[in-house]
Amino acid sequence: MAQLENARLMVLRAVARQLSFRKAAEELYLTQPAVSLQIKALEEDLGVQLFDRTGSRVALTAAGRVMLNHAEQVHAMLQQAEHEIAAMSGELAGQLGLGASTTIAQYVLPSLLGKFLGAHPRVKPTLISGNTEHIVNAAVQHEIALGFIEGPSRSKDVREEAFLVDELVMIVPAAHEWAERGSVSVQELKSVPLLMRERGSGTLHVVEMALERHFVKPASLEIAMELDSTEAIKSAVEAGLGAGFVSKWALAKDARTGTSFRIVDIEGLRIKRDFLMIYAQGIEPQGLVQEFRRYLLDRTAGFPDMKKVHRPRA
Repeated sequence: MAQLENARLMVLRAVARQLSFRKAAEELYLTQPAVSLQIKALEEDLGVQLFDRTGSRVALTAAGRVMLNHAEQVHAMLQQAEHEIAAMSGELAGQLGLGASTTIAQYVLPSLLGKFLGAHPRVKPTLISGNTEHIVNAAVQHEIALGFIEGPSRSKDVREEAFLVDELVMIVPAAHEWAERGSVSVQELKSVPLLMRERGSGTLHVVEMALERHFVKPASLEIAMELDSTEAIKSAVEAGLGAGFVSKWALAKDARTGTSFRIVDIEGLRIKRDFLMIYAQGIEPQGLVQEFRRYLLDRTAGFPDMKKVHRPRA
């Protein structure tokens, strides 16, 4: 795609994403002066300023936002052309920009993506990961064609589609007194140090909402630590630092290899959620993106416990 796209528009999109000439240069493997020259030339051609520059801070002007919108459309059209030309030979090919929140990126997407690429070797995917908030922003800013998140986006700028059901469970160290009991009451959660995901995490949002429905306010809990990944929570639990909530998908390999933590049921509380596929409003999946979307829905339809928890928001 980079070979087809106009260099100035490619630089414009990178600077708008990064809001930094230096970071855009690093992303594109260019020098910072080269990036500045491309933007300056584009501004001179258009006769307007596209970015406000205050010291090291960069922000799009009103004209810059208009130009960025058209640059994104050009990028999407070139990508679609690449897909359609490849389809004429009966095969899928081209760039596939994906983003996934950490649990999905680590435990769900790799095997699904691997099978898809095995059937379509000319597809070149890129995958970014981060918490739900980060992936939603990436979709809104057209940095990715499809995103995968662990809870509702709470954004009007993306469309959501449920593709897989997850369940969050509590784990404790194997030596913890609760490990032998097997189940505890919701109110007992107030008595132990908890290891929780960071703000902006879909997992944290879903856990807090579930507990509030059982009259347990987040402020009443003893939060020992906030961590930025499921693996970090698992490691901290194994080290005896507290109890934590993790996805059952993250425990599949542990069930086979053995662990030093145990799952503990919470009486009357099952925390289920949809894993959601998202894409920017106003851009319908087409070509390669649509084929990958269909592939995912077909593959996950056969996964266990696929009864949707809620209907996707249009």
